[in-house]
Amino acid sequence: MAKKIRVLIIDDSASVRQTLAAVLEADPEIEVMGAASDPFMAARKIQEEVPDVITLDVEMPRMDGITFLRKLMLQRPIPVVMCSSLTEAGSETLLQALEAGAVDVILKAKIGAADSLADDAIRIREVVKSASHARLPSVRRSEARSASAAGPAKKLTADAMLPPPSGRAMAKTTEMVVCVGASTGGTEALREMLEALPANAPGMVIVQHMPEKFTAAFAKRLNGLCEVEVKEAADGDPVLRGHVLIAPGDRHMLLERQGARYHVSVKTGPLVSRHRPSVDVLFRSAARAAGANAMGVIMTGMGDDGARGMLEMKQAGAYTVAQDEASSIVFGMPKEAIARGGVERILPLDQIAREVLLMQARS
Repeated sequence: MAKKIRVLIIDDSASVRQTLAAVLEADPEIEVMGAASDPFMAARKIQEEVPDVITLDVEMPRMDGITFLRKLMLQRPIPVVMCSSLTEAGSETLLQALEAGAVDVILKAKIGAADSLADDAIRIREVVKSASHARLPSVRRSEARSASAAGPAKKLTADAMLPPPSGRAMAKTTEMVVCVGASTGGTEALREMLEALPANAPGMVIVQHMPEKFTAAFAKRLNGLCEVEVKEAADGDPVLRGHVLIAPGDRHMLLERQGARYHVSVKTGPLVSRHRPSVDVLFRSAARAAGANAMGVIMTGMGDDGARGMLEMKQAGAYTVAQDEASSIVFGMPKEAIARGGVERILPLDQIAREVLLMQARS
């Protein structure tokens, strides 16, 4: 049998520890090796047995989670998934956690709500499994474990949101739109790519797997760092040169067109490829609406979300790029897109922005 992913839960709430353990152990690939009520107890457990993944609360007695995370990353890097409340302040704190080395985030408010745990349980397990494959600065995690998701629900494709492309995408014009998909490790990868773009860069739409409300704080942070304007997408927002729209957490984002102008549609809907927002939904909509006017970019992340949609974009005439393995925290999503034949070029992270600008110059 394949070795299970061993998880250490660190949270001062006994009810959260109990609920999170039950959610994780419902997956046969995961084993909760222990729980701790604060970082000092956790440090003792780590000395006895090193986990594959840690789930870490932000606010705890004696030492807060961010401080513990920074110490851990300096002394013994282990993939960490942060837990926080569903608040604006919590979102800002989690951005600090990602900068400090956390791999991903889950929401404590959702963990504690047993009556609304179905979709959330799927995401929690997927986040933890993705984290187990993350490449950290001093630690290389094996990708030998299966990347397939073993959630309790049927894995839906983009057919659940819109039918396949009809082959009648808009003809080539002078304006292009860039569609980007990312997951685990994507928050920092997107920051690096967007910081390298000038104020007149092509219009861009992004799906980054993350919880609701977190995307607003993420977009605000990027907007303060980048020359391009970055915002969380709202239904009907136009796609404009020098502007970046990020799909809101827990909502799908589709690219649509009226004449030669693009705008986004933000919708509810089922989990697609076990995600909401889904990269496959965005990419399929781009294949239908933009065709050869689009560029697709798939970046670091676990699983196969975006692989089908990227192939559809390529078949519709779009130019498609994948982040390479060496610069990806997790090479799952790019690897799947490459394997399905949807990728024209594979590039390291620090060359993707330049490629976007080269395509803009050619259009």
